[in-house]
Amino acid sequence: MGRLRLQSSIKAIEEEPEDCEVTSSSKAALACMINSEVSAVLAVMRRNVRWGGRYVSGDDHLEHSLIQSLKTLRRQIFSWQHQWESVNPSLYLQPFLDVIRSDETGAPITGVALSSVYKILTLDVLDVNTINVEDAMHLIVDAVTSCRFEVTDPASEEVVLTKILQVLLACMKSKASVMLNNQHVCTIVNTCFRVVHQAGTKGELLQRIARHTMHELVRCIFSHLPDVDNTEGSLVKGGSSMKNENAGLDTDYSFSSKLENGSVTSEYDSQLSSGVFNSASSGLISGMMDESIVRTDNGKDAVPYDLHLMTEPYGVPCMVEIFHFLCSLLNVVEQTGMGPRANSITFDEDVPLFALGLINSAIELGGPAIHHHPRLLSLVQDELFHNLMQFGLSMSPLILSMVCSIVLNLYQHLRTELKLQLESFFSCVILRLAQSRFGASYQQQEVAMETLVDFCRQKTFMVEMYANLDCDITCGNVFEDLANLLSKSAFPVNCPLSTMHILALDGLIAVIQGMAERIANGSVSAERGPVKLEEYTPFWMVKCENYGDPDHWVPFVRRRKYIKRRLMIGADHFNRDPKKGLEFLQGTHLLPEKLDPQSVACFFRYTAGLDKNLVGDFLGNHDEFCVQVLHEFAGTFDFQDMNLDIALRLFLETFRLPGESQKIQRVLEAFSERYYEQSTQILANKDAALLLSYSLIMLNTDQHNVQVKKKMTEEDFIRNNRHINGGNDLPREFLSELYYSICKNEIRTTPEQGAGFSEMNPSRWIDLMHKSKKTSPYIVSDSRAYLDHDMFATMSGPTIAAISVVFDHAEHEDVYQTCIDGFLAVAKISACHHLEDVLDDLVVSLCKFTTLLNPSSVEEPVLAFGDDAKARMATVTVFTIANRYGDFIRTGWRNILDCILRLHKLGLLPARVASDAADDSEMSSEPGHGKPLTNSLSSAHIQSIGTPRRSSGLMGRFSQLLSLDTEEPRSQPTEQQLAAHQRTLQTIQKCHIDTIFTESKFLQADSLLQLARALIWAAGRPQKGNTSPEDEDTAVFCLELLIAITLNNRDRIGLLWQGVYEHIANIVQSTVVACALVEKAVFGLLRICQRLLPYKENLADELLRSLQLVLKLDARVADQYCEQITQEVNRLVKANATHIRSPMGWRTIASLLSITARHPDASESGFEALSFIMTNGAHLAPSNFVLCVDAARQFAESRVGQTDRSVHAVDLLAGSVACLVRWGQDAREAMTEAEAAKLCQDIGEMWLRLVQGLRKVCLDQREEVRNHALLSLQTCLTGVDEIRLPLSLWPQCFEMVIFTMLDDLAEIAQGNPQTQKEFRNIEGTLVLALKLLTKVFLHLLNELSQLSSFCKLWRNVIGRMEKYMKLKVKRSEKLQELIPELLKNTLLVMKTNGVLVPTSTLGGDNVWEQTWLHVNKIFPSLQSEIFSNQDAEPSQSNQSDATSPQNE
Repeated sequence: MGRLRLQSSIKAIEEEPEDCEVTSSSKAALACMINSEVSAVLAVMRRNVRWGGRYVSGDDHLEHSLIQSLKTLRRQIFSWQHQWESVNPSLYLQPFLDVIRSDETGAPITGVALSSVYKILTLDVLDVNTINVEDAMHLIVDAVTSCRFEVTDPASEEVVLTKILQVLLACMKSKASVMLNNQHVCTIVNTCFRVVHQAGTKGELLQRIARHTMHELVRCIFSHLPDVDNTEGSLVKGGSSMKNENAGLDTDYSFSSKLENGSVTSEYDSQLSSGVFNSASSGLISGMMDESIVRTDNGKDAVPYDLHLMTEPYGVPCMVEIFHFLCSLLNVVEQTGMGPRANSITFDEDVPLFALGLINSAIELGGPAIHHHPRLLSLVQDELFHNLMQFGLSMSPLILSMVCSIVLNLYQHLRTELKLQLESFFSCVILRLAQSRFGASYQQQEVAMETLVDFCRQKTFMVEMYANLDCDITCGNVFEDLANLLSKSAFPVNCPLSTMHILALDGLIAVIQGMAERIANGSVSAERGPVKLEEYTPFWMVKCENYGDPDHWVPFVRRRKYIKRRLMIGADHFNRDPKKGLEFLQGTHLLPEKLDPQSVACFFRYTAGLDKNLVGDFLGNHDEFCVQVLHEFAGTFDFQDMNLDIALRLFLETFRLPGESQKIQRVLEAFSERYYEQSTQILANKDAALLLSYSLIMLNTDQHNVQVKKKMTEEDFIRNNRHINGGNDLPREFLSELYYSICKNEIRTTPEQGAGFSEMNPSRWIDLMHKSKKTSPYIVSDSRAYLDHDMFATMSGPTIAAISVVFDHAEHEDVYQTCIDGFLAVAKISACHHLEDVLDDLVVSLCKFTTLLNPSSVEEPVLAFGDDAKARMATVTVFTIANRYGDFIRTGWRNILDCILRLHKLGLLPARVASDAADDSEMSSEPGHGKPLTNSLSSAHIQSIGTPRRSSGLMGRFSQLLSLDTEEPRSQPTEQQLAAHQRTLQTIQKCHIDTIFTESKFLQADSLLQLARALIWAAGRPQKGNTSPEDEDTAVFCLELLIAITLNNRDRIGLLWQGVYEHIANIVQSTVVACALVEKAVFGLLRICQRLLPYKENLADELLRSLQLVLKLDARVADQYCEQITQEVNRLVKANATHIRSPMGWRTIASLLSITARHPDASESGFEALSFIMTNGAHLAPSNFVLCVDAARQFAESRVGQTDRSVHAVDLLAGSVACLVRWGQDAREAMTEAEAAKLCQDIGEMWLRLVQGLRKVCLDQREEVRNHALLSLQTCLTGVDEIRLPLSLWPQCFEMVIFTMLDDLAEIAQGNPQTQKEFRNIEGTLVLALKLLTKVFLHLLNELSQLSSFCKLWRNVIGRMEKYMKLKVKRSEKLQELIPELLKNTLLVMKTNGVLVPTSTLGGDNVWEQTWLHVNKIFPSLQSEIFSNQDAEPSQSNQSDATSPQNE
């Protein structure tokens, strides 16, 4: 091939200008080459005595025709003027071909002639455009395949055979090969195979070359299959065997080597045709091909190709012939009794391996194109696959490997046409061989497992197995079986981890990772709900409208799987009680409410796992319904074109034939009727079928029952069946075939119950071929996750268990990594398909491997963890899953928390695990106040039991390792220890434990709730007193985390609040001594309220009510934390005063502030908060007014702070009146009269509470506070005109406030010396009090005089003055002077206002009478003073005087 091209390229480089020269020089070169080949042949011939002698003698006329033709060619070669394309190749090829054909030439001469032809073929002289090229190619093939020569020595014979192979391969590879016809291609392949066969007795090199050539030929031929037209119009329909179609061709091609006079003789004579080789007992193939029509398995004659097709340019016909021939090479197996114990390794391996290798090449290159050629496809489906099934059980690992490779190739290219074949391959070969319990050798198990893993690596393999087989009621659960096999095979039971375990694990993880990859491709979200059958439809009739559209086939297969599962449950019920089983199926709508025979028959026919004895009894029953079921049951079988014995075997495999003769009769009648319907060729009527069936059952018993000593002969059997075919005899050959079939292969009337995986026997194969024509189309899945949810739910448990066990036993990092990849894939799938239970199981399993949950017996657990790669990988994986798929973790949070707590105890957590996003900004603003909140890991400083004191955080732990401050002196850590420690730290950093909590705001609600519950559970229930430091440390840490996630989830606080509150309440109520836990609980609670009040108005009351827990603190505990609590409340108030609206909320705040009034440390902050609320009425509201007034009163009365603060508190009280005035004005503007009146009433009550509060402060021991309170009270009583208080309120006010205060002050003034000592300058206060009385009385005189009880009120006023006149106090002269003056003023004003005038009214309500009655008792002269002068002036002046003392 290369030389001509090389020359022309050299010419191109030399850039010769003229085309004609190039042409003539190449012509000359070719002529020279052919000339040199002629010379070479002649030269070798001259060396031979026979040829050389004649040549030398000079008798030209005696020259042999071979030499003559060569010489003639030499003379002509240079005289041809035309282009080489126009020269008939026969002219220059014929002389060489004559030499090759001649049986007079010796091996060396033939060899050189073959080399010459090879050279010409490789020169590219012959191509499609060459004249007469077709004849030339035919000549070459005919000559080379009928090559004859004398063998002088074995070596030269091998050379010639090698050259024959060379030339034939060159023919197929040359450009002109397309001119070869089908017959010639078959001939070339046959010749090559003859050489392969003959080479068995020759040297190793020839054997190798012959086999290689055969491979190349097959590859060369089948590589053209994809280019062949898909019409296949050139093919005759029919079987796939062939006839010898060599008409007109010399078929008696033979190599003969004769030996005379004692030298070696070998004769090899072979007829070439295109049929099947017979097998010889030696195990080699005798080259003789059967010229008769070959019979296919079912005994029918296959239709051969006609002569016309065989002489057309080669295409599908020759490929069918060659492929059939290759398959037929495997048929020898049946004759040599292939089985697990077959031992002739030379035969067992050699021929099948060679044939399988060729078949594999053909399939690799023909590939998907086989689809388009029915005859090739039917060869693959039937003959090839049947042979593969048998060779699959070969003891030879080589054969098994090759079979598996072929099946994998077939799966890739033709799986849509091989649904049932693939099922039987996995059921009968792979599942059988991959388990030692079926007697397979270790090598067989390994090859089977490797094959299975290869299949698992095909992304859609398991999905397609599930969709096509597991979801089909007529097929086995191949996906489930394979998944279980992988899980079991990965389990090391009582043995170390082996390559088989790792191999199975690889397969398992390949399946899981395939699912994980599909998740990204969509169709997961469309979670389909469970399948339900609402009404009865015949389950065996369920069809899919469109097997190519996932919208149709996905619901279809899910429905079918549901039906299949239900049928299996029904079978289980049926096996226990047939009646209840059928009722159960009626209840699930799989059988109709009124049973019909067809549905029951189909239940028996298509349901796996039924007890075959019970089915047999049911079918044999004489009940009319049972008989109908039996006939319907027989009607489900397809006996078309089946031998009677095969049909009977298939029928009796589905149930156990009952023992009673009537039942047998009924069963066989139904069978015969069905068989006769479908096979009328030989049998005359159904009675003939019945009698013959009976006869076969009897023959079967006779031949295979050990108790029968005298066995029936063939003649006996034929004689017993005379005249049964409608009075005539059946054909003898037909009966003989039946006889031998039964003798060789027993019909089992007691089928083995659940005996593992069945073997593929011929009758089952025929049945499979029948079923394959009717089975539903093969569903091809794309790369989306349609069925993964259902598949994963089936295999997740065993998968997690298997990966875990391997991980546990493994010792190499690469195996660890494989397992970790598997764990992560399982987690991804569980999360995406919402399988929370699976994810929890996975987390539980993984947490065990972190070693963090093991009771620590190691001295230095941190170093042990650093040295344990498996534990570190597991830890990172657990936290990776928690971070990525936390949404779907439920109970698994507990295990994750256990790991976190263990790391915390070891001091390995980063310092801010328990922090939340808002901490930084909040803490930085007030560094002095943050103490109780910031020590996120303060508990790490607590002494841990059994371990040295630990420092908090990663670096602290590292420095501790380097330090020597433990109980006993320790040497410097070694490099290994430092490295282990470094690894530990890196592992913890990779875990990103803190993000679990900081990112908890993104967790789904269910998961978040479970996380919070897990934290509460991990913290344990607080107990009074006897908790160990370590337990408390844990409880504190859990509480920190709980608070962190509460703060991070403010939008979902309603979800968490109840649990968090109850937990904190437990802590607060059960603590009697101050400790870190209660501190964290109280301040955490305050912090939650502080941060969440602005966001959750609907929860404000809940949050604030929770602060009542602080009020329930044990007194000692409360006292210790009072200052910090108050600071927090202060902050809370300042930040959220506007968000606190309900009286209940304010009551809690006020209670907390009131408590602090008498606490030396806390009162400052408490008062600050109160001032913030009350100053200028900033945050006062009707809801908190009374509460704040009470609190302010307590601060005014408190003697803890400076007097100034009490005075300030009084100012706050007095200032709050302004609020009441403002509210009153607003109300009048905005409301109706009725509403305004109601509000005035409310304001009046608030005001009354305010003045009552001030009254109490007026009794304070401190003079400054007391007097300031009195003045403030006076302001509050006189400054409320705008409010328009109800008139009825004033007598109440005088009674409850003013008179009570005067009485109390009088009592204090008259008290014992000790009291008087405490209340210094009490007389000054008394003066102020009396002035207040008169001032208020006069201020309100006009309103009060309207009251019916005015007279009583006035009597009380005079009475109090009278009382004070009589008081015995130090420096009482002031009072003695003041009272007459005040009284006089009062009377004058009353007179002026017309209140005090003489009247004729009698009784107690006469103001005039009552006034003087009392006044004259004290100051008898006053009446004359006031009423002596009737002028207006003095009264005017008196009025002004009367007001003057009030201004003092």
